[in-house]
Amino acid sequence: MAGMAPGATAYSLTARVLHWLTATLVLTMIPAGIVMVNIGSGALQDFLFNLHRSLGVTLIPVVLLRLVYRLINPPPPLPGDIPLVQQFAAGCVHWALYALLIVQPILGWFGTSAFPAPIIVFGLFELPPIWPSDRAFSDQIFVVHRAIGYLIALLIVVHVGAALYHHLVRRDDVLLRMWSAGRTPAG
Repeated sequence: MAGMAPGATAYSLTARVLHWLTATLVLTMIPAGIVMVNIGSGALQDFLFNLHRSLGVTLIPVVLLRLVYRLINPPPPLPGDIPLVQQFAAGCVHWALYALLIVQPILGWFGTSAFPAPIIVFGLFELPPIWPSDRAFSDQIFVVHRAIGYLIALLIVVHVGAALYHHLVRRDDVLLRMWSAGRTPAG
Protein backbone atom coordinates (compact mmCIF):
# COMPACT_ATOMS: atom_id res chain seq x y z
CA MET A 1 0.00 0.00 0.00
CA ALA A 2 1.21 3.50 -0.78
CA GLY A 3 2.59 5.28 2.26
CA MET A 4 2.64 2.17 4.42
CA ALA A 5 5.79 0.99 6.10
CA PRO A 6 6.15 -2.78 6.09
CA GLY A 7 4.42 -4.18 9.16
CA ALA A 8 3.00 -0.79 10.18
CA THR A 9 0.50 -1.22 12.99
CA ALA A 10 -0.33 2.40 13.82
CA TYR A 11 -1.59 5.42 11.96
CA SER A 12 1.00 7.99 10.95
CA LEU A 13 1.44 11.12 13.05
CA THR A 14 -0.27 13.16 10.33
CA ALA A 15 -3.29 10.82 10.29
CA ARG A 16 -3.52 10.88 14.09
CA VAL A 17 -3.31 14.69 14.27
CA LEU A 18 -6.00 15.07 11.58
CA HIS A 19 -8.21 12.50 13.33
CA TRP A 20 -8.00 14.17 16.74
CA LEU A 21 -8.39 17.66 15.25
CA THR A 22 -11.54 16.49 13.48
CA ALA A 23 -12.81 14.84 16.67
CA THR A 24 -12.17 18.00 18.69
CA LEU A 25 -13.99 20.18 16.16
CA VAL A 26 -16.99 17.86 15.90
CA LEU A 27 -17.23 17.14 19.63
CA THR A 28 -17.25 20.90 20.25
CA MET A 29 -19.74 21.68 17.49
CA ILE A 30 -22.39 19.11 18.47
CA PRO A 31 -22.99 20.36 22.03
CA ALA A 32 -22.60 24.01 20.93
CA GLY A 33 -25.23 23.38 18.24
CA ILE A 34 -27.64 21.76 20.66
CA VAL A 35 -27.25 24.46 23.31
CA MET A 36 -27.39 27.39 20.89
CA VAL A 37 -30.83 26.44 19.56
CA ASN A 38 -32.24 25.68 23.01
CA ILE A 39 -31.26 28.77 24.99
CA GLY A 40 -32.83 32.17 24.79
CA SER A 41 -31.51 35.04 22.73
CA GLY A 42 -28.55 36.88 24.12
CA ALA A 43 -24.79 37.09 24.23
CA LEU A 44 -24.25 33.38 24.97
CA GLN A 45 -26.44 32.31 22.07
CA ASP A 46 -24.69 34.75 19.73
CA PHE A 47 -21.30 33.44 20.89
CA LEU A 48 -22.34 29.81 20.35
CA PHE A 49 -23.75 30.52 16.87
CA ASN A 50 -20.53 32.27 15.88
CA LEU A 51 -18.40 29.48 17.38
CA HIS A 52 -20.48 26.76 15.70
CA ARG A 53 -20.26 28.49 12.31
CA SER A 54 -16.52 29.17 12.66
CA LEU A 55 -15.80 25.57 13.58
CA GLY A 56 -17.95 24.39 10.67
CA VAL A 57 -15.96 26.54 8.26
CA THR A 58 -12.74 25.11 9.76
CA LEU A 59 -14.06 21.56 9.48
CA ILE A 60 -14.43 21.67 5.68
CA PRO A 61 -10.72 21.99 4.79
CA VAL A 62 -9.66 19.74 7.68
CA VAL A 63 -11.90 16.89 6.51
CA LEU A 64 -10.97 17.39 2.86
CA LEU A 65 -7.26 17.33 3.78
CA ARG A 66 -7.85 14.26 5.91
CA LEU A 67 -9.69 12.53 3.09
CA VAL A 68 -6.96 13.30 0.54
CA TYR A 69 -4.30 12.16 3.02
CA ARG A 70 -6.17 8.90 3.65
CA LEU A 71 -6.53 8.21 -0.07
CA ILE A 72 -2.79 8.76 -0.59
CA ASN A 73 -1.76 7.03 2.67
CA PRO A 74 -4.17 4.16 3.40
CA PRO A 75 -4.56 3.18 7.04
CA PRO A 76 -2.88 0.10 8.42
CA PRO A 77 -4.98 -3.00 7.76
CA LEU A 78 -7.27 -4.34 10.42
CA PRO A 79 -6.17 -7.57 12.09
CA GLY A 80 -6.84 -10.55 9.81
CA ASP A 81 -9.06 -12.33 12.34
CA ILE A 82 -11.73 -9.62 12.27
CA PRO A 83 -14.77 -10.97 10.42
CA LEU A 84 -15.36 -9.46 6.97
CA VAL A 85 -18.78 -8.15 7.99
CA GLN A 86 -17.15 -6.13 10.81
CA GLN A 87 -14.46 -4.85 8.44
CA PHE A 88 -17.19 -3.82 6.00
CA ALA A 89 -19.17 -2.11 8.79
CA ALA A 90 -16.04 -0.23 9.92
CA GLY A 91 -15.45 0.99 6.37
CA CYS A 92 -19.08 2.07 6.01
CA VAL A 93 -18.95 4.06 9.26
CA HIS A 94 -15.67 5.75 8.29
CA TRP A 95 -16.82 6.71 4.80
CA ALA A 96 -20.24 7.84 6.06
CA LEU A 97 -18.51 10.09 8.58
CA TYR A 98 -16.26 11.57 5.87
CA ALA A 99 -19.25 12.26 3.61
CA LEU A 100 -21.44 13.72 6.34
CA LEU A 101 -18.65 15.85 7.78
CA ILE A 102 -18.20 17.46 4.36
CA VAL A 103 -21.91 17.83 3.55
CA GLN A 104 -22.97 19.05 7.01
CA PRO A 105 -21.04 22.35 7.16
CA ILE A 106 -21.94 23.10 3.54
CA LEU A 107 -25.62 22.64 4.40
CA GLY A 108 -25.09 24.96 7.37
CA TRP A 109 -23.60 27.53 4.99
CA PHE A 110 -26.62 27.23 2.67
CA GLY A 111 -29.07 27.47 5.56
CA THR A 112 -27.31 30.41 7.19
CA SER A 113 -27.08 32.23 3.85
CA ALA A 114 -30.80 31.74 3.22
CA PHE A 115 -31.76 32.74 6.79
CA PRO A 116 -29.98 35.27 6.18
CA ALA A 117 -27.26 35.61 8.80
CA PRO A 118 -23.58 36.41 8.49
CA ILE A 119 -20.90 33.75 8.85
CA ILE A 120 -18.04 35.57 10.52
CA VAL A 121 -15.14 33.16 10.99
CA PHE A 122 -13.51 33.67 14.39
CA GLY A 123 -14.07 37.41 13.99
CA LEU A 124 -11.49 37.50 11.17
CA PHE A 125 -13.51 37.48 7.94
CA GLU A 126 -17.01 36.92 6.66
CA LEU A 127 -17.95 34.20 4.20
CA PRO A 128 -20.11 35.34 1.30
CA PRO A 129 -23.67 34.01 1.19
CA ILE A 130 -24.13 31.11 -1.21
CA TRP A 131 -27.93 31.27 -1.40
CA PRO A 132 -30.37 34.16 -1.67
CA SER A 133 -32.49 35.14 1.32
CA ASP A 134 -35.32 32.61 1.67
CA ARG A 135 -36.43 31.92 5.24
CA ALA A 136 -38.65 28.94 4.31
CA PHE A 137 -35.75 27.28 2.47
CA SER A 138 -33.46 28.02 5.43
CA ASP A 139 -35.91 26.35 7.81
CA GLN A 140 -36.03 23.25 5.59
CA ILE A 141 -32.24 23.10 5.28
CA PHE A 142 -31.85 23.35 9.05
CA VAL A 143 -34.26 20.44 9.58
CA VAL A 144 -31.92 18.35 7.41
CA HIS A 145 -28.84 19.88 9.11
CA ARG A 146 -30.21 18.91 12.54
CA ALA A 147 -31.02 15.36 11.40
CA ILE A 148 -27.54 14.91 9.94
CA GLY A 149 -26.06 16.26 13.18
CA TYR A 150 -27.87 13.54 15.11
CA LEU A 151 -26.76 10.94 12.56
CA ILE A 152 -23.15 12.10 12.93
CA ALA A 153 -23.49 11.82 16.72
CA LEU A 154 -24.87 8.29 16.33
CA LEU A 155 -22.02 7.28 14.01
CA ILE A 156 -19.52 8.69 16.51
CA VAL A 157 -21.09 6.55 19.25
CA VAL A 158 -20.80 3.49 16.96
CA HIS A 159 -17.19 4.41 16.10
CA VAL A 160 -16.16 4.92 19.73
CA GLY A 161 -18.11 1.86 20.82
CA ALA A 162 -16.32 -0.28 18.25
CA ALA A 163 -12.94 1.10 19.31
CA LEU A 164 -13.72 0.30 22.95
CA TYR A 165 -14.96 -3.17 21.96
CA HIS A 166 -11.62 -3.82 20.28
CA HIS A 167 -9.69 -2.55 23.28
CA LEU A 168 -11.73 -4.00 26.16
CA VAL A 169 -13.29 -7.15 24.70
CA ARG A 170 -11.07 -8.30 21.84
CA ARG A 171 -7.96 -6.85 23.49
CA ASP A 172 -6.35 -6.11 20.15
CA ASP A 173 -4.41 -3.01 19.07
CA VAL A 174 -7.07 -1.41 16.86
CA LEU A 175 -7.72 1.46 19.32
CA LEU A 176 -4.08 1.89 20.26
CA ARG A 177 -2.97 2.49 16.68
CA MET A 178 -4.79 5.84 16.76
CA TRP A 179 -3.34 6.73 20.18
CA SER A 180 0.32 5.84 20.00
CA ALA A 181 3.13 5.71 17.54
CA GLY A 182 3.69 1.95 17.43
CA ARG A 183 5.22 0.98 14.11
CA THR A 184 4.02 3.70 11.78
CA PRO A 185 4.61 4.81 8.26
CA ALA A 186 6.66 7.99 7.98
CA GLY A 187 4.70 11.22 8.35
